[in-house]
Amino acid sequence: MKIEIDDKHFELLFEYEQIKKRIRLLAIQLNIDFEDKIPVFLGVLNGSFIFLADLIKEIDISSEITFVKVSSYEGDKSSGKIKEEIGLQMSLKDRDVIIVEDIVDSGKTLEYLLKMVEKQMPASVNVCSLLLKPNSLKVELDEITYVGFEIPDEFVVGYGLDYKGLGRNLKDIYKAVKS
Repeated sequence: MKIEIDDKHFELLFEYEQIKKRIRLLAIQLNIDFEDKIPVFLGVLNGSFIFLADLIKEIDISSEITFVKVSSYEGDKSSGKIKEEIGLQMSLKDRDVIIVEDIVDSGKTLEYLLKMVEKQMPASVNVCSLLLKPNSLKVELDEITYVGFEIPDEFVVGYGLDYKGLGRNLKDIYKAVKS
């Protein structure tokens, strides 16, 4: 299936059913790994909100949720400059923190977030990302522990991911078609 958003064409990459199955598996692992803890799920807005909502429904352990909003994208490219729009709303001191990302691309935004979280002196920090572009990483990030799907260096939209603010509401994930 192909779709068009603004001036870009996209084709199906992952169907919603595939995404849901992968999220269930991630949640099982998180439930096991944090069985005797009360982690804080730190959602990175705007992209992670759908992923985090579906993930948290599969989490059986006690946990808390909070959000931050940072941005570096302009259109379909990262600007390289990170802007903090909503900062941390709670103390993470001595807490087990799971940063929930929609996608890790260059890793620069995540690196910024990790430094922000580390200043709070948490007990532990792990990253759970729905998508990871390993060939695009510009920094080494050992905290990326839970990954839904590894994808090539392609622009994607849907399931919370957007293009110029559009497409977040799509149930499936689509990749841009090279023109």
